[in-house]
Amino acid sequence: MEPEGSLLYAIKAAAVDAAANVWTFGAQKTMYGGKHVRPGDHIAVFDSENEGGLGLVARGVVVHVEACPKRSGIERQTPRVTLTIASRGRAIRRLGRVELKALSLSGRGDSPEAELHFKLYRQATNKIVGLSVPAAVFLHTYF
Repeated sequence: MEPEGSLLYAIKAAAVDAAANVWTFGAQKTMYGGKHVRPGDHIAVFDSENEGGLGLVARGVVVHVEACPKRSGIERQTPRVTLTIASRGRAIRRLGRVELKALSLSGRGDSPEAELHFKLYRQATNKIVGLSVPAAVFLHTYF
């Protein structure tokens, strides 16, 4: 059972305005269980450092999800969704690629920090990912 208000998902996306009250992200890749995101789910929002962002900026609640149709002629297309997130808080300290790498190297290979580093930064692409309960609990300490 997840802790109350746990962050079950994370999204890494380009140009996130941390001060916004609502974000809409179009046609986002889903990986590591991210395709199961539904309205009401809690989500951590990372501003993509690949595009000049700051890493973790906020948390929110998914208010709308719409699956994007697959394009014809592509055999193995990653599922994509468009979603709208209502802000529920800003990050109180920095957590990005550099911090997660350092934390994951200093801990166990199965630590929440290692999970987040692997899921968000192993590939440079922006994406929505599912999180384990330990990773959700760890992220919660940043708000």
